[in-house]
Amino acid sequence: MSLSDGPTLDLTVVVPYFNPGDRVRETVDELVATLSSTGATFEVIAVSDGSTDGSEQALAGFPADQVRNVRLHRNYGKGEALRVGFAMGRGRFLGFIDADGDLPPDQVTMLAAIAHDTVSPAPDVVLGSKRHPDSQVVYPPLRRLYSWAWQQLVLALFGLHVRDTQTGLKLVRREVLADVLPRMHEKRFAFDLELLVVARRLGYRRFVEVPVRIRQRFGSTVSPRAVAGMLADLLAIFYRLHLSHYDDEPSS
Repeated sequence: MSLSDGPTLDLTVVVPYFNPGDRVRETVDELVATLSSTGATFEVIAVSDGSTDGSEQALAGFPADQVRNVRLHRNYGKGEALRVGFAMGRGRFLGFIDADGDLPPDQVTMLAAIAHDTVSPAPDVVLGSKRHPDSQVVYPPLRRLYSWAWQQLVLALFGLHVRDTQTGLKLVRREVLADVLPRMHEKRFAFDLELLVVARRLGYRRFVEVPVRIRQRFGSTVSPRAVAGMLADLLAIFYRLHLSHYDDEPSS
C-alpha cells in the first residue's frame, strides 16, 4: 500500500524510537489503550531506528492489526524512521508521537477526534506546540531562548508563522503527506521543519497548533554539536527550497 492509495483506517500513529528501553512498551501500551477508547479506527507503527538495546522485543504480543513493529538495520535518524512508518500507513490522517513518554500518549485523543471527524475542511497539519499559551510545560529560560531563536530563524528564512516546529506530536492529512513525503530529504530532527516548509511551498496552509502537556522537566543545556547539526539541517532546507525547487515533480 502507498500513500497515493485510499485510506482504510481513520488514523495511523507512528512511534519512532532508538534505544528507549522499556519505555517504548509503556508508551505503546498507553497509546493503544487511549486510541481504543476513542471510536476511531487506528493502527500504531513502531519503528526502531536501529536500536541495539533489545527494545524491539518489548513490543511482542500486540495484535498484528493494531501494532506493527518495524526495524531499521542501522541508526539513520528520527526523520528516516518517520518516513518509513508513514509510507506504510493506512490512515486517513497520519501522525506521530515520541516514544520516550515525555508527551503523555493520552494527548493523541485530540488527534483521533480530528481524524475521525469528516467535517470539511480538514486541517492539513496539526502541530503540538510547547509555546502554545495553554501548554503545560516546565521550560527553563535557556531552553525558551533556544526555542525562540530557532523560530525566529524559521520565520526569517521561510516565512513560516508557526510557534513551535519541533514538538514530537503531529498529525498530517493523507493527501498532504502523499504530496510532501516524496520531495523530502531530511533524516534527522529537522524532518518536522522540512515537512512544514514543503507543505507550505505546495500550497497547503491549514496548520493548526494545539497545546501539549510535558511530563518531564527539560534539561537546561543543549550540546554545541546538536545546535550545529540543527543549524546545518536548517540551512540545507533553505538551500533546497530556493535552489532545488521542492515544487518540481518528485523523483520516482
